[in-house]
Amino acid sequence: MQKIIPQKLQKGDKIMVIAPSRGLKLIGQDCREIAIKRFNDMGLTVEFAPNTTDENWNMQGCGSIEQRATDIMTAFKDKSVKAIFTVIGGFNSNQILAHLDYDVIKANPKIICGFSDITAVLDAISARTGLQTYYGPHFSSIGMKKGCEYTLDYLQKMLFADEPVEVKASDEWSDDLWFLDQEKREFIKNEGFWNIHNGKAKGTIVGGNLCTFNLLLGTSYRPEFPENTILMIEDACDTSDVVFDRDLQALCHQPDFKNVKGLVIGRFQKGSKMSREMLEFIINNKPELKDIPVLANVDYGHSTPIITIPLGGTATMENGKLTLKK
Repeated sequence: MQKIIPQKLQKGDKIMVIAPSRGLKLIGQDCREIAIKRFNDMGLTVEFAPNTTDENWNMQGCGSIEQRATDIMTAFKDKSVKAIFTVIGGFNSNQILAHLDYDVIKANPKIICGFSDITAVLDAISARTGLQTYYGPHFSSIGMKKGCEYTLDYLQKMLFADEPVEVKASDEWSDDLWFLDQEKREFIKNEGFWNIHNGKAKGTIVGGNLCTFNLLLGTSYRPEFPENTILMIEDACDTSDVVFDRDLQALCHQPDFKNVKGLVIGRFQKGSKMSREMLEFIINNKPELKDIPVLANVDYGHSTPIITIPLGGTATMENGKLTLKK
């Protein structure tokens, strides 16, 4: 399938906020105000999709399938919207995949950005249209009062500029409940990337949240691993080492996994209890990963701060260094 690269953002552009997973009601007013101001400071105006309201909140904390799918299509159809940001992740965005019009999306390519459960939407769009999507901060992520500078820097580098982005490790990271108390924060010194397997590789980026990606296996919504793929994955705090191990093995069993030439893993949350020693054991116990470079503890996933990754773009791995390009 031919790759479609959406236009980069410019000052004066409008973004639309949608809620394909959990609803807007989950996001505090202070977080919303900070996020809107940050986007405004980038020269962007913010509009919420018609169904992305506090009122659309059912027993699962989200709008109906129809409301969520309609908002995605509204955002893609609106010619004045140049980028789409998701409110937050959740658990059920894969419910809406069959209710999207991929022909309309393909005819109206634009930036769409989010992470975690939004993996299902991003990868389905990529698989069905060829559109490059972005695995990066939610609208709510931009509402973090402290410790957001790194996230904002990489978001702007990826969405406004055309130059390749060399990924550097953040100075510090956090895995606290910042959304409950914007003042009470805990920051941890970053030890840098874990270069588990040295080596060089260059290829098309495929991936996202591992357990969500695996929900797409065996469906038309799972992106293929093209020749020379760099697989970029991460997982959340409720994923133990054994669950991560078997979920990764499920990908290794895919017939096209032979096209994966490099593996990049995002930082694990504290709750996962994943140590470097355990991760190296998991990686080194898989013959499928024996001869490819593996880099871990990279700044993306469910801790903060995070980079923005162009799914469908190009990644270059070179002896512990990582560069991303649209």
